[in-house]
Amino acid sequence: MRGHFKRIDLVVDTLVAEPGQRLEGHLHVGTMEDGTPIRLPVALINGNYPGPTLYIQSVSDGDELNGLAVTHEILRTVRPDSLSGRIIVVPIVNFHAFHARQAFSPIDKKKMNRCFPGNLNGTSSERIAHLLFEYAVSQADYCIDLHQGSIHPMIDEVRVRVGHKHPQHKACIELARVFGIGYIFNEKGPQGQLAQAAPDNGIPTIDPELGGCMGWDGKSIAKGVRGVQNVLRYYGFAEGDPVLPERQVLVDRLMPLLSNEGGFVYYKVGLYDDVAAHQPVAEVRDAFGNLREVIRATESGIFWSHPVYPRVVTGGVIGTIGIPVDYI
Repeated sequence: MRGHFKRIDLVVDTLVAEPGQRLEGHLHVGTMEDGTPIRLPVALINGNYPGPTLYIQSVSDGDELNGLAVTHEILRTVRPDSLSGRIIVVPIVNFHAFHARQAFSPIDKKKMNRCFPGNLNGTSSERIAHLLFEYAVSQADYCIDLHQGSIHPMIDEVRVRVGHKHPQHKACIELARVFGIGYIFNEKGPQGQLAQAAPDNGIPTIDPELGGCMGWDGKSIAKGVRGVQNVLRYYGFAEGDPVLPERQVLVDRLMPLLSNEGGFVYYKVGLYDDVAAHQPVAEVRDAFGNLREVIRATESGIFWSHPVYPRVVTGGVIGTIGIPVDYI
């Protein structure tokens, strides 16, 4: 937490929420070809009591909606009269990709979560990232960037995207632990991720990946809601104790499993399953159902993800294994 907290207005551009007030509005981030404003929805909850500031965003990738459902539940249940501190929520970050129902912006072909902290004179995605960072992210004490694995089935996990030597690494790991999903992927991410840019500015940040599905995934959404509630309780925003697993798995590598044969994939293990080195993970069968290949785990670990369609070409990925390095 940053220094001494006071009861002050929560300001995001032209939106102003006084202590004890909740406000919904929009942040202007540009215009369409016909002059129609491009606006991002923003909700401000300014607590009745002083405390830290939490920034939450979702739909950085336009086809990932589980995080959006999490923000809806948090906005429905958190009230300023019992809140210590302030919460900024941006339910839809990637305006253009959201309307196109895809991960990348159709305007500049960029992935928003490769554009932070943004560029005022850059492309559309870079400008949106800049405005969000300038007006909202920069005043936070903690950040949560809600994601999912698009439509690709994967476990529920939290990602820490700064390196082990980063000054905010320990604080990010603690934030991930407190979120409490039970699985943490601890690997430095690509440049431009919010979970890397915000820690570079002294703000612990995590990137929860709430499963992967088409539509809503109720179980993953519930874990995301509980995770945000855990953060609110642990860091003093709300009363109560976080609900955490007795043990959480920490991995630092996702090992892809490749097929030598093309065909149709029959899995012998499921997501979250422990697998041993050389254990059969899947069979590949041809169009007649004949066995072409048995794919085995290259190392011991946890079956972490697999493609949405059970088919593969030669050299294609049939899944990934998270390689555990620690338990916390």
